[in-house]
Amino acid sequence: VQLQAFGGGLVQAGGSLRLSCAASGRTFSSRVMGWFRQASGKEREFVASISGGGTVRSYADSVKGRFTISRDNALNTVYLQMNSLSSEDTAIYYCAATTFGSTGPRRLQSEYEYWGQGTQVTVSS
Repeated sequence: VQLQAFGGGLVQAGGSLRLSCAASGRTFSSRVMGWFRQASGKEREFVASISGGGTVRSYADSVKGRFTISRDNALNTVYLQMNSLSSEDTAIYYCAATTFGSTGPRRLQSEYEYWGQGTQVTVSS
């Protein structure tokens, strides 16, 4: 499974961005997908996850109510809609996929088998 994240960029505080992550392979719908982020000088942290069928979603407290994770299994793509962005959201955002057959939610990095290359999100205040 190869993952490619894109959609990052520079946005003003209070603005929105939508990240996308395209996955290769035919097992996408059988994997929990997650978004993580790593700010400069900090450890990578969980942001959100979504089950294979899209019915189970989990969010970090810091993004709950502002971010929405979704997926389109026909397109092998997972999304992260980010609203009301603040400077604290500035980070490199990574998408990740769990092992085949996993069910959600999945919040630990160790539960993910495949990782994308990351996309930079910078929020200016």
